[in-house]
Amino acid sequence: MKQHPLVSIILCTYNRAHLLPNALQSVLMQTVPDWELVIIDDGSIDQTRKVVHQFKCKDNRIIYHFQENKGLAKARNAGLRCSRGHFICFVDSDDELRPEHLEKRLLFLKKNPFIDFLHGGMELIGPSEKQFVVDLNDPSKKIHLSKCHVGGTFFFKRRVLSKVKGFRAIPFGEDFDFFQRVEEHFAVKKVRYPTYQYHLDSENRLCDIYTKKLAL
Repeated sequence: MKQHPLVSIILCTYNRAHLLPNALQSVLMQTVPDWELVIIDDGSIDQTRKVVHQFKCKDNRIIYHFQENKGLAKARNAGLRCSRGHFICFVDSDDELRPEHLEKRLLFLKKNPFIDFLHGGMELIGPSEKQFVVDLNDPSKKIHLSKCHVGGTFFFKRRVLSKVKGFRAIPFGEDFDFFQRVEEHFAVKKVRYPTYQYHLDSENRLCDIYTKKLAL
């Protein structure tokens, strides 16, 4: 295994063994092969370990770490600490990457070397009514996901971590909070090509849980 792969892909999961194969297979299908996949199992009690093992046995670019359940922010931070790539990105365990996901983002950064951080570029899959989520700036309203900062779409140079150490464990909006802190120090850009496949109908989505809490 290379000491420093080109890209570290961080996948955090909790009890989603039935969804993992699609996410893992989408990583294996990337047109850019120089990557490592860092999987942080955040205390799963289902068949997650077994599913990962089946893939890991066939590809040593996959790294697996188990920890007690600590929530998404701490799981992502664990992934960041384990990562070794020159570039870092994410894929959620209920989502997938199109084969050209890494290639397009790397090419964009090569052509625009002054940019440090990319976000955006989603294909929304699922019910249209779930394309709208709570507006963090005004919880009484909803906004379209295309206007949100979705952590799965983040793609950035490792030097970003010199200023922004990781995600903060807050009730909701961890991705937006991370983005805002990055924007204070680095050049950011939103891309349009939809190579991140975002599933809207998965169970226990954080935005759905938060919306239900507000309704109580």
